[in-house]
Amino acid sequence: MTVPGSVTLGSPLGEPVAVVPGGDSWSRVRDDLAAHGSALAYAWLKDLEPAVPSGDELRELLGRDWTRYLDLTHADVRNRYVASRMLLKHAAGAVLASEPADLELAYGPTGRPYLRGCDQIDISLSHTEDLLLVGLTTCGLIGVDAERADRDMYGGGLVRHICTPYEAVLLSGMPEKERNGALVRLWTLKEAYSKAIGQGMQFRFTEFGFGPDGRPVRVQRPDGTPGTGEEWTFRTFALEDGYVVSAAVYDAGFGKLQDAHVTTMLDQDCVDAITEALDEEESGGTRA
Repeated sequence: MTVPGSVTLGSPLGEPVAVVPGGDSWSRVRDDLAAHGSALAYAWLKDLEPAVPSGDELRELLGRDWTRYLDLTHADVRNRYVASRMLLKHAAGAVLASEPADLELAYGPTGRPYLRGCDQIDISLSHTEDLLLVGLTTCGLIGVDAERADRDMYGGGLVRHICTPYEAVLLSGMPEKERNGALVRLWTLKEAYSKAIGQGMQFRFTEFGFGPDGRPVRVQRPDGTPGTGEEWTFRTFALEDGYVVSAAVYDAGFGKLQDAHVTTMLDQDCVDAITEALDEEESGGTRA
């Protein structure tokens, strides 16, 4: 294992892209999605807050999340909630060629977000302190996680709650100054993977693990034997200001999607049938 920041090897996945609403960096996100089938975008709360709408415009942007927003009582929590949903919808809107307010977020049984009616793209969201991170993929599933690289985890006695026996042995054999950084890397990878499969914290982190950095990263069983194959890609990146982010992407074998735009995702036979039905209805109304 190495300290967070060394990009892990594996299938191509572009570096996280720093974005702001209305900026020109969204083209890089679209390019990454076209080239790799996945893209990572991040933003800082201070850069998003000036762009947060208010009143009816905010309610329109949040859609069904408006009620959740009203239930939040702490100002900082509200601000982060709005900013995270705004970033997620702007990121999805950029690759789907759709207005952010036209996209509707929904949530699975474990709270995993997805875009209602947009099965061609999977999404994931993470935030820590003032950093917000979004992952998008047309390959299958994605999970992302972010954490401060210097968060004190090893010294806090968390190893037995986070690591498999195999990982614990590897950590104990590392130079002491590298152990905490390596544990932060493992934490973000496990968070990303559990988010991708829709389990969240319900999946005990001691039941699966990851091997050393610097090689294609795979999920491992508690004894260190392989648990997944090449259908999974894992990457870890360092961001400015001392943050580390990890992504887990599952390739469902769909192949590379050439165009993720909402307007091009409807089956043409379905479109023709709907159009014909509407024409018949209109003709019937005219005769009446």
